[in-house]
Formats: sequence, C-alpha cells, structure tokens
Amino acid sequence: MKYSEVQKIAKYTIEYIKKEIHTGMKLTEVRRLCEDKMLALGADSFWYWDIGAFVFSGDETTVSVSGREYVTSHRLIAADDIITIDLSPQNDNIWGDYARTIILEGGKVVDDISSIRSDEWRNGLLMEEELHAEMLSFATPQTTFEELYFHINQLITNRGFINLDFLGNLGHSIVKDKNDRIYIENGNTALLSSVDYFTFEPHISVNGSKYGYKKENIYYFVDGKLKEL
Repeated sequence: MKYSEVQKIAKYTIEYIKKEIHTGMKLTEVRRLCEDKMLALGADSFWYWDIGAFVFSGDETTVSVSGREYVTSHRLIAADDIITIDLSPQNDNIWGDYARTIILEGGKVVDDISSIRSDEWRNGLLMEEELHAEMLSFATPQTTFEELYFHINQLITNRGFINLDFLGNLGHSIVKDKNDRIYIENGNTALLSSVDYFTFEPHISVNGSKYGYKKENIYYFVDGKLKEL
C-alpha cells in the first residue's frame, strides 16, 4: 500500500464512526469499532503501541499520554459530548496517522463547526482550523522543525490557548520505527523537507477549561508547497 492509501483507511474510519456514535455508547466500543473497521479496510496492524484508536471524551480530552500508559475508559458518551479519536493504522510498515475531535449535541454529531451551539467547543475547533491554515502558509522546504514549533506555539499563546502535548511538541516525522521519529519541537534544527512526510497535530485547550481539541493530518511537500496526504 501507498502512504495515501493507509491514510485513507484512517479518514474513512473517522467518517464511519461519526455515523455509529450515539448517546450511551461506551468508549471501549468506539475503540473496538474503529480498530475493526481499519483492519477490514486493509490495515494489518497498528504502529503506535499496538493501539489503533485512542479515544477520549469529556474532560478526558485534555489528557495527553503515551501509548505505553493509555487505557480506554469505560465512560459512556453523553447526548452533549466532545470526543477525540486518534488513529494509527499501518500496512506493511506504512503508517497512517489521523485525529479528529468530534462534537455531539442533542445526541447527534455536528459536522459543520459553525453550527456547534457551544461557544467553547466551536471556538476550540475553529482554533484548530486556524493553526493548520497558518502552518500551511508559514512552512516552506527551508523551515526547520524548531522554527515551526516556535511559530505555532506563539500563535497558540497569542490566541489565549495552551499546548497540552505531554512532550510539548506539535507533530513528528512518519518513519518505519516509532523510535526513529523526529519532532516539531524545540532544538530540532532539521528541515521539514528532510523527511518525506510529517504530522501536524496541535493538542490545545484554554487555561482552566475541562476540554481539549486535536486535529491531525499528515503533510508533505510537492514543488515546494505543503499538501495534505
């Protein structure tokens, strides 16, 4: 499989689970459905600690944890809820990596961000859109991982948000072995263009809020311009 095909497995799985999520559903069931769907679509395994779907809801959405410690909670989805799902399918060591924060209001998924009734949730998802748009306009083949780290974290701060990532980074390179990843972090002076693909996945919140937001895509350069995989 190509990288684009494995990434499509993750994208299709998010669209699938949006139709399946309902009030009273256990997060463990959400995880099971996501992992089963990815395997049915062609994933042969999951590259991040053998966990295909990291699933959080409510005040868990601010949690940032390594796969070594992650355990899916048994909490139930509420009629008005916020759920973050982070997927890591692979096929023959080719990775996908894709995350979305999903909003339920009145028991139904709200796909259009502008239609979300909760100001807090709507503003969080709009901020994620702004961060991805800014990354796309700022990053060039000559930009280093560190430069992108400082630029985006400054924007996060300026907008009144905080970076929740437990390591403080904003993404990583896509490689064959998870231990070989390099990160969008302070001190990494490698060029973004030195890797074939990298993720951008700001995990953000507002000080004092119970809720966190994440949007993750894989990006790569084509003729000097970044494209979403």
